[in-house]
Amino acid sequence: MGDFSRVFLELSAIDNKPSSVESKEAILRTHLLPFFGSRRLDEVTYPAIQDFKMKTVADGLSKKSVNNYLTVLRRMLVVAKKRGLIGAVPEIEWLKVPRPEFDFLGFDEADKLVASGRGEWSTMIFVAIRTGMRQGELLGLRWQDVDLAAGRLMVRQSVVRGVVVTPKSGKPREIALGDGVLAALRSHRHLRGELVFCDSAGHQLTKGECKHPLWSACKRAGLRRIGWHVLRHTFASHLAMRGVPVKTIQELMGHSTMAMTLRYAHLSPEVGREAVKLLDSPGTRMAPRRESEAK
Repeated sequence: MGDFSRVFLELSAIDNKPSSVESKEAILRTHLLPFFGSRRLDEVTYPAIQDFKMKTVADGLSKKSVNNYLTVLRRMLVVAKKRGLIGAVPEIEWLKVPRPEFDFLGFDEADKLVASGRGEWSTMIFVAIRTGMRQGELLGLRWQDVDLAAGRLMVRQSVVRGVVVTPKSGKPREIALGDGVLAALRSHRHLRGELVFCDSAGHQLTKGECKHPLWSACKRAGLRRIGWHVLRHTFASHLAMRGVPVKTIQELMGHSTMAMTLRYAHLSPEVGREAVKLLDSPGTRMAPRRESEAK
């Protein structure tokens, strides 16, 4: 396992983003190799994996984290099988993890936060709330990706740990812009460089530089301290509460699976209620017979 891990990481570097490779390397070094490193690949069996699960949970690691480690382990064993080093990949049973909760701002809270932002940070916060872009996508957004005339933008790249990469989904996506966002971006238009959101010299912002302006805006607005990803959740939540179909929300958010988007479905109870009411339209004749009619 220890020897093959180096091959595995070299192969991963070909197709994966640098941040993904770094994450796999950290999981191998910190968790998988201390337990499996001295074993032969064919000795990583179902019982051995079960023992690893019990140990990591007993050490106080969260079930979600353990599942992340098992994902890397399974992928490594799949590659080993494809290379003819083992005959089969042992079964891996994932730990049951409760559905994660997410935070979002209400409509009034979102308005207060935007109003409490200072200068260009207010625009960046507003765009985040009205487009659902990830923080890295905001940092990588270029003016050439924004079509103010057509009222849309293309998410073509993202900044992860200072490196420009493709969006998380691996493919670009289009986001339609409302009138408010269009007006904000037109007012924000600058000539400091290609990036929409940048420092005074036109250089790329870092996540660290973006943290405190958002926290300061939260404090001035009288809100709890939140991170930029909460603004992304706010975008999806507001769409759901306005009755936007889940499929449309999925496309705007750039989710690769519907399961990610369904977290917001419970916020739109009126959508289901209105759908059921369609059955009461004039063309629907079925109805229970009253007792007097039955006689």
